[in-house]
Amino acid sequence: MSEPGVRQWLERTAWPLTGVEAGTPTDDLEPLKKVLADVRLVGLGESTHGTREFFQLKHRLLEFLVTELGFRTLLMEASESAAIAVDAYVRGGPGDAPTVVSDLGFWVWRTEEVVAMVQWMRKYNAGRPADEQVGFVGIDPQKCSAALAVVRGYLEANAPERLELFDGGIAAEVDAGPGARPDPKRLLVRETEALAGFLQKYSAPDEVLAAGEQLVRAADVVCSSKEHKDAGATTFAVRDRAMADAVSAYLHGTEVKAVLWAHNGHLAASRQSPELRPMGQYLRERYGSAYYAVALLCGSGAFRARRMWPGPWPGDLSGPVEVNKLERGGFSSLEGLLAAANPGDHFLDLRTVDDAPAEIKGWLEEPQMFRSFGAFVQRWMYRFQFAPTLLTQEYDGLVYLATTSPSRPL
Repeated sequence: MSEPGVRQWLERTAWPLTGVEAGTPTDDLEPLKKVLADVRLVGLGESTHGTREFFQLKHRLLEFLVTELGFRTLLMEASESAAIAVDAYVRGGPGDAPTVVSDLGFWVWRTEEVVAMVQWMRKYNAGRPADEQVGFVGIDPQKCSAALAVVRGYLEANAPERLELFDGGIAAEVDAGPGARPDPKRLLVRETEALAGFLQKYSAPDEVLAAGEQLVRAADVVCSSKEHKDAGATTFAVRDRAMADAVSAYLHGTEVKAVLWAHNGHLAASRQSPELRPMGQYLRERYGSAYYAVALLCGSGAFRARRMWPGPWPGDLSGPVEVNKLERGGFSSLEGLLAAANPGDHFLDLRTVDDAPAEIKGWLEEPQMFRSFGAFVQRWMYRFQFAPTLLTQEYDGLVYLATTSPSRPL
């Protein structure tokens, strides 16, 4: 397909977004009512974990989905156990937004933008019955100190003879981080499974049982290897499977509609490396077209991330968070094509491809190169970093934001 033909199709198909800030008129979002009519789970992605406008737009979209389409939960790529305190806060519980957000344990969420969203959730819920409130759920097994505290409190009161073993074993290792204790024998996983079985046998309260299961998932990620001949056994794959299972565990047996906040790479409904399955692929298999994944992309501007030396797994990942500048992607990149067709902010529904000309379908079947940064970037080289994507296999919608700025830390 010729580049002019692609641009013309993109120009005709996308619709403009008039702003990213929550609380502004939502006329530009009205098409989503038709697009998401049969959707139960909307994934809102991001190509960086440090972009202010991504966070603002996701807040705006959350408000629209809650108030106009009846969505009732935000599932976030954040600590399962620490998110319980955020959920209590947004439902009128104790604490303050900066503290509960900071306690999620990730610097990427410790921002003014996420705090503003959490404060809106609390304001929205005030005076509403529980079944009409919007809840907050973490899906990431990392940062499990809150679960450790719940289980330890139960053991201290009901099985103090197990405390010494717990403190010297599970509690000392399970919060070490993804891939920190690679172990083919998975001894830590078996220890946490035995603990969960003990809690189940003695009918511990539901919150304690849930905390025990969270520790099992955390142990699975800790014991995985960052590099493995079987890509499906790597830390990346194990974590994505755990997050997908957390989403399904929350949705199981309910009809609740949820918004899922995570990186584009986690939300993708497939990946070119078939053995390395992202979270979104599990969700597509489980929910079909009721799962709608939106990738958020950007043009020029800047974002926050830790810089690291080139290489797959450098030793030190604790360096300072820095501002990293971006220029608009060239016309050979997906961002460049989107900008050439529609220079301003816009939304593209990829499910309309069924009605597209055969030439466009052929173009969409070819790998497109786009930006994909996480919490870390390789210094100097990140500007030239583009990842391949098979658009209609991986995503259902795209958002392009022309200009962005760094997220604002608390």
